[in-house]
Amino acid sequence: MSSQSTFLFPPNPTTSRGSSTKLSSNKDRIVYTTGKVVVVRDLKNPALTFAYTGHTQNATVARISPSGYYCASADATGTVRVWDIAGEDKTLKGEYKALAGRVNDLAWDGESKRIIAVGDGRDKFGHAFMMDSGSSTGEIIGHSKAINAVSIRHQRPFRAATAGDDTVINFHTGVPFKYDKSIKTHSNFVHDVQFSPSGDHFVSVGSDAKFFIYDGKTGDTVGEFTDTLHRGSIMAASWSLDNKSIITSSADRSVKLWDAETRKTLATWIVGAAVEHQQVGNTWSPSVGIVSLSISGELNVFDPRVSDKPTQVYSAPQTSITSFIPAKEDTFIAGTSDGRAFSYSTSDEQSAVLQGPGHSAFVTGIAASSSGNVAYSIGYDDEVRELDPSSTSYLPASIKTSAQPRALGIAGDGTVFVAEPELVEAFRSNQKVFELKPTFKPTTIAASGSNVAVGAEDNKVYLFEWDGKTLRESGVLDSNKGPISALAFSPDGDLLAAGDAKGKIMPYNIKEKKHVTALWVFHTSRINSLAWTSDSKFCASGSLDTNIYVWSLGKPAKKVAIKEANPGGVNAVEWTNGGKDGRLVSGGADGCARVWQITFPEV
Repeated sequence: MSSQSTFLFPPNPTTSRGSSTKLSSNKDRIVYTTGKVVVVRDLKNPALTFAYTGHTQNATVARISPSGYYCASADATGTVRVWDIAGEDKTLKGEYKALAGRVNDLAWDGESKRIIAVGDGRDKFGHAFMMDSGSSTGEIIGHSKAINAVSIRHQRPFRAATAGDDTVINFHTGVPFKYDKSIKTHSNFVHDVQFSPSGDHFVSVGSDAKFFIYDGKTGDTVGEFTDTLHRGSIMAASWSLDNKSIITSSADRSVKLWDAETRKTLATWIVGAAVEHQQVGNTWSPSVGIVSLSISGELNVFDPRVSDKPTQVYSAPQTSITSFIPAKEDTFIAGTSDGRAFSYSTSDEQSAVLQGPGHSAFVTGIAASSSGNVAYSIGYDDEVRELDPSSTSYLPASIKTSAQPRALGIAGDGTVFVAEPELVEAFRSNQKVFELKPTFKPTTIAASGSNVAVGAEDNKVYLFEWDGKTLRESGVLDSNKGPISALAFSPDGDLLAAGDAKGKIMPYNIKEKKHVTALWVFHTSRINSLAWTSDSKFCASGSLDTNIYVWSLGKPAKKVAIKEANPGGVNAVEWTNGGKDGRLVSGGADGCARVWQITFPEV
């Protein structure tokens, strides 16, 4: 058996209300951060998208060098990593402690040699250094509060502009970079500052909804944009490659296109009417066009020739993926830790958020009926919600659970069983039909036909028979050595795979009430997910140890190992089309949904 990574569904950028999220672009690619991951996303060819996972703390900003060979990315602790973007291995060029605190923005000079990092450090708010050695290239001073943005003029003589929470824009000459003067045009936080590609001008935007343009060499104020202004904080600005146009994104949910010379509005797009449509970042991609970021994480693509709505909207999780279910042959659905659910299409290579009333908190599990026509999800809002896998949308009905749900399973008659800390509840037709108060503490649950298996903290799996009215205990499986953390019945109903908190998996024969092999023991941490192929011959497991294993029932000693499949831990694994095409998807703490091609042996 063997495996190969074939495709990556990336997460969308992390956003924070009241803060600008930094996006950048290079040719067909846009670059952003989410959690500890740096995403380099190719909007023209999604197959070229990849995620960099070298940071151990939450990444805050990433910028590709003008040469296109390197990327500089920074995190919340002030560490900047410079790494090779062109090679397959993403080799680290250098790691530097730029600030003693969060880095809010980075900028490269035009020669791809120097970097300025700015943010909220304890001893300083900015640092200029060489990308290959980390040696200082000047001082970034003059601010009394955190710096939100920095931009470097790419032509000699080099200039740098920084903007901060102290309402000031500081202008630096270089190199080495040296404080020249302060520009006090804004009356509130300044969120972004950007030099034009030609270096003739730079612009600034801020929370005072004001928008200014300056001379790129001297820093003198050229003028203010006053035509049809935004009605809220302006969070980001970007230039077109020809230096003639500028886009701004605002918390008033609008994106505006401006003529740089006349300072007149050319187009205005209103993205939506809700708070989730606030625009908090943007970039002007040379090939794709205008890309603006909603606070919900959606990436909106605009064409200046179309003035009423985005031409494309990219939806994806901003947080970790918690669970999977298969939908149609080429589609699967994922629940996330922020309460939302997303559908993924391996044929279209796109993802979309499920419409309808979803959860308001962490989705702890999703399960589909044996027919696949209906599915249910549970969350930390203590609700069971029904969704339609075919239309990939939530249905209006919901059921309230008695306590916080941990896991769910669906019996053959459509009854939904939910495991909670002190009991098991059964629901059908949006009503509770049964409640079990066991002597053990349930941790997880699975159902197949009339069989219901409940995992417990005492390292055992308790088997029950469901007759449509009540659960009757039918046996106990006790070969696991840790609290049960994941359960999965084989499609034929004959086997039950039980994973535990110590990383061991025991496949049990349901009729004989004993395990069939004790060789599935190579994980080193909690098993989070188990998934059988439709022929019941192979089982995939995902673990907190970041690894995936594909196990063979016919040859228990044979396995496929996918190391570091999802950095931070694999929370969910699932087969598309029942594994008939060999495609396995995994999701985890990095928010990425990764597609793997598995080659099975002859059994």
